[in-house]
Amino acid sequence: MKIGIVDYNMGNLASVKNAFKKINAKAEIVKDADKIKNFDKLVLPGVGAFGDAMEHLKQTGMDEAIKEFAKSGKYLLGVCLGMQLLFETSEEFGAHKGLGLIEGKVVYFDKEKVGEHKIPHMGWNKLFNNNSLLFKGLENPYLYFVHSLHAVCDDKYVIGKTIYGYEFVSAVNKDNVFGFQPHPEKSHDEGLMILKNFVKLGE
Repeated sequence: MKIGIVDYNMGNLASVKNAFKKINAKAEIVKDADKIKNFDKLVLPGVGAFGDAMEHLKQTGMDEAIKEFAKSGKYLLGVCLGMQLLFETSEEFGAHKGLGLIEGKVVYFDKEKVGEHKIPHMGWNKLFNNNSLLFKGLENPYLYFVHSLHAVCDDKYVIGKTIYGYEFVSAVNKDNVFGFQPHPEKSHDEGLMILKNFVKLGE
């Protein structure tokens, strides 16, 4: 089992790699678009701005490599910014096109609806999950969040929601593509369980 962690200069990849090491899974950071196809599973992590991320993916050819990987039927997991990149568009600092692997868009938190809550949404919060394979052994786990935008998509893709002033989509799945708004690698045992379940997909 070879797990690739996409390096596109957005976020601390070491923490993601170390999380897989803790669950005895071999993960390798990949910078070369041509090598992405050689992995069995792929993780798209990230912290930062949507537009900058997509620009870097396009410049390196990783955008098309990731799309081809998803088309192959292999499992792909997007985390935080990585989840947002899976969608068609984002309104962060303007209008930007994403990878388009899941129909939907990424929008800023509605300041009126969040009320007294601060933006960005930062810290531990409960994720209300369905019976997706990624949540095996977990029920409504507390996970670590850091974000100012969230996804809006059809309910058929939603496998988890979270409440921060109002309910928003915090986990998605379309076929072999999964996305998590929180950071499993920063969420202790429950986060590690999600990564374990991701490793076991298809076994």
